Formats: sequence, structure tokens, C-alpha cells
Amino acid sequence: MKAELVIIGTELLLGETVDTNAAFLAQELAALGIDLYYKSTVGDNWVRIIEVMTQALARSDLVIASGGLGPTMDDLTREAISAVANLPLELDQEAMKMIEGYFQQTKRSMSENNRRQAFLPRGAKIIANHWGTAPGMIVNIQDKIIVALPGVPRELKGMFTTYVAPYLSQRITAKKTLVSRTLKFAGIGESQLAELVHDELLNQSNPTIAPYASLGEVKLRITAKADSSQQAYELIQPVEQRLIHQLNGYYYGADHETLESVVGAMLRERQETLAVAESCTGGLITNRITNVPGSSEYFDRGYITYSNQAKVELLGVDPSLIGQFGAVSREVAVAMAEGARARAGTDWSLAVTGIAGPAGGSKEKPVGLVHIAVSAKGNTKAKQFRFNGTRTEIKFLVAQAALNFLRQEIKDTE
Repeated sequence: MKAELVIIGTELLLGETVDTNAAFLAQELAALGIDLYYKSTVGDNWVRIIEVMTQALARSDLVIASGGLGPTMDDLTREAISAVANLPLELDQEAMKMIEGYFQQTKRSMSENNRRQAFLPRGAKIIANHWGTAPGMIVNIQDKIIVALPGVPRELKGMFTTYVAPYLSQRITAKKTLVSRTLKFAGIGESQLAELVHDELLNQSNPTIAPYASLGEVKLRITAKADSSQQAYELIQPVEQRLIHQLNGYYYGADHETLESVVGAMLRERQETLAVAESCTGGLITNRITNVPGSSEYFDRGYITYSNQAKVELLGVDPSLIGQFGAVSREVAVAMAEGARARAGTDWSLAVTGIAGPAGGSKEKPVGLVHIAVSAKGNTKAKQFRFNGTRTEIKFLVAQAALNFLRQEIKDTE
């Protein structure tokens, strides 16, 4: 079965709303073993919705529409499906009872506009909505299926999981399951990574391997199709092991793992503690570390020493170092790390100092120049980095590089 998503809403095209529904539906379809080949986003326009729906039905077996089932005049999904399927809209008494029941349950008064939501194409199967007012629908057109769901994520997820997934599962003849595993790498670019695993990418079949980059890291998504999740994982496992072996120095985790969660797990296992001293990141690293549940087991404290005076007073950095080398220097990064570890009495410390921009740079020290230091048990190491991007992007890249540097140092002492 080939599927297509039609995501409806002008707010999505304007960037006012982030489309989380498509990601959820894509994951659910993959779990059912349904191939998703296309996704379209269209505004609240009668003609364009019909054009997209018609195109989707011509090339796909299953079309899932999200949005446009509300009570207002710009909610046009019901009318569009009626036109495409050539089925008249009729008042569905069961749908009307559901809508009235929702308003009675929530002790709210129902407006006349809500009656529009009970008009469905003739013969449509109702999808009950226990989370809102808009019923969904399933419409069969010969050998094609249209599923229409509300655009509110909470309603869509509940209705799909409870009703749509079981319905589709019963109609899949050759049932296959798609399973994906995402490996994450830091400290390497996408082109370099692809070169190192060139043979694996060249010879892929089932599982498939797809490299893609995001800010501060590169990912390899391994996807297998099999009769069961267990069989799919068995196909993925040897490929995963080969890739990790080839990229061992850069691999840090998989799927939902983050650098901060991986570093935290390493510290917890070793029963060691950490302090952080931040200048240019302004607390971002500390924020990421403490976003991990249970981080109080290993994270002791964070110093945000943005000014030179703060570096001197809170971390004990020698003012002459700042005068001689500048706040953004290897020497000051080392002093910050050693000062943080000495004052906190922790096993590890991490320090960053740099220029996030867009102002403040010079020819000798341009925007994006960063020094990062890691200190442990009398041994302190420092690295220099250069990053490009907006101020926010540079701050994130610094945090990413710092956490990865710390991860590598902890790993090297195992």
C-alpha cells in the first residue's frame, strides 16, 4: 500500500504553525509497513485542496488529510473530499450526537456553526473524536482510501492510534514492518562521514542507509523492512555494528540519545561529578545538562562568568592572563576549567570562552573563535574551534563541541 499525506492549513504555509502531524503520521505508517512516498501542504483554498487531493488519489492507494475539519467557513476539507469523491454531503446523525455530547460533557454551549462538522460525504465511516468537536472520516473510493483527521495534534494522534491504525492494519494484505535506527556522530562533517562509509552506502539494499546532517552533528538512518519488528532489528544490527566500528571516534549515541544524556550516563556509571564554567554560551551547556532527568547525581554546579571580573572573582582566573592573552584564549579557558574544578571539588570540569557575534570580533580573533577546556585530576586539555552562523547557531555549536570534547575525554580515561 502506497500512502500520501495532505496537510491542510494556511498557517502552515505562513510558518505560523510547525507541522508535527506529518512527522507523527509518517512514523505510524512506517510502523504499519505502509510506504509513504509523498507529502503535500496546501492552504485553506477550495481549488488548491481539490487539486492536491485529486493528484494524491491518482498516484497513491491511501490519502491521509490533516486539518480543515473545524466549524468555520475556511474549513473546507469535508467539501473538498465530497467533490473529489463525487459524494454529496449529508447530515450524519451519529456525528451530530457525538458533537452535541462533547459540548454537554464539557459544559459549553454549541454554536450553529458546529453543525457543519456533522455533514459528511455519503457513506463515509465516522472516526470518533473524544478530544474535540471535529469527527474524522474514512471514505472509500473504489480501491482507494481517504482518511480525514483534525489538525489539532492531540486530537489527530488520539484518533489515529485508537481507530485509524487498527482499520489500516486489517486492510494490509502483505504486512511488512518498517523499523529505523538513527546513529548519531559529532565532530565530523556529512561529506567526510559519507566518504568513510562509501562502500556501505554503495551496497545498501535492505536495510537502507541514509546520511543527513543537522546543526552540530551528522546522522545515519538505517531502515529495514521485514515481517516483524524483531526481524527488522536483526537486519539492522550487523549494519549498525559495522558503521559504528568504521566511525568509532565520532559515534556518540542512537535514536533519542543526546550528547548531554550520553555524557550524563558516563558520569553516573563512574560515579563522578562535573562543574561547568561558561562565558560565550551564557548557561546553555548547563541548561542542556540539567534538562536530563537525574542530572543532580553527577552535575554539581555551573558558573556563568560572562565578564572578565566574573572570571576573576568566581573562578580565580589571574587578571594578568586576561591582560596578556585576552579573555578568548587557550590560557584563560584552561584557567577557567581548573578554577571551576578546584572551587567545586568535582572530578571533571568543562569551560568555554569565545566570540558568538555578530559584533566583537577582530582580525586576530574573529567571530566564531572559541576555546574549550576540559579538566580532570590535574590534567587539563584545551582545543580551539572556529564556527560560522548566527549568534544562536554559534552558541549551540559551541555547546555541542564542548559536550563532545568532554565525552571524548571521559571515554579516553576508561
